Amino acid sequence: MNRKLRLSSATLRKVEGSLFIAPWVIGFLGFIAFPLVYSFYMSFNRVKITAGGVEYSPVGFQYYREILFADGGLLYNDLLPFLRQALMMIPVIVVFSLLVAILLNQKFIGRSFFRVIFFLPVIFSTGQIIQEFITQGEGTLSFVQEFELGSYINTYLPKAWAAPLNSIINSFVLILWYSGVQILIFLAGRQTISTSVYEAARIDGADPWETFWKITLPGLTPFILLNLIYTVVDLFTFPSNPIISKVNTTNYGLSSALAWIYFMIVLLFLGIVLLIFSRVTKSSSGAK
Repeated sequence: MNRKLRLSSATLRKVEGSLFIAPWVIGFLGFIAFPLVYSFYMSFNRVKITAGGVEYSPVGFQYYREILFADGGLLYNDLLPFLRQALMMIPVIVVFSLLVAILLNQKFIGRSFFRVIFFLPVIFSTGQIIQEFITQGEGTLSFVQEFELGSYINTYLPKAWAAPLNSIINSFVLILWYSGVQILIFLAGRQTISTSVYEAARIDGADPWETFWKITLPGLTPFILLNLIYTVVDLFTFPSNPIISKVNTTNYGLSSALAWIYFMIVLLFLGIVLLIFSRVTKSSSGAK
């Protein structure tokens, strides 16, 4: 009798777990998996919408060849400058988020207020609002225009790197404004480090600089990786992303092929970030 009860309770837990996860599975299959498979199918077809329905004409790898080889300007002219810009923006956002999270973890008057201030833009700022700010030239640091840093950058840096760097500087405030989620992740990660470790370090005579490098930074390593992944994905779907605008065209086959190529590039970029991060962590642990 007890065995039957144990089996029935175990089965009941499985059923409850399945019911809890069922909405996510249904949503994933209906709203993510099916559109992905459908767009992959359209990338090999010329899609034409008529009064009688949707017509498909197989074209094989024609669109992929056009994007990658025949008409490289459709992808490379905008993608390469954006990749250079992303390489600069990722460390800026991650380092800024880490420093702000450490400051917000300190005990001071109005700490909760400042935490809300840094996270509010994530809630209220939609992609269209951010894009409108960028279009109007908002987000520029005042001293950049005052000291004409843009002209110095154009003079001393190659044009391929000067343009992305100037773009970052001209919207620097908005970039930092878009760091709310990363700050929240670092703040949660900082609170996982026990205060007793810091107390022991202070007793041993460690100063705040040594404490940061020996305790805080190693303890936040998993959260740094998480923020790197999140920042890469966030940047590649940023409102000012030039590739996203080219995906939304009436040529559904070509747009689908471009979207899938862009998806592969994002995965490759993530792989490079993970590889560099693993090499850096291994070298730092070996040095210790």
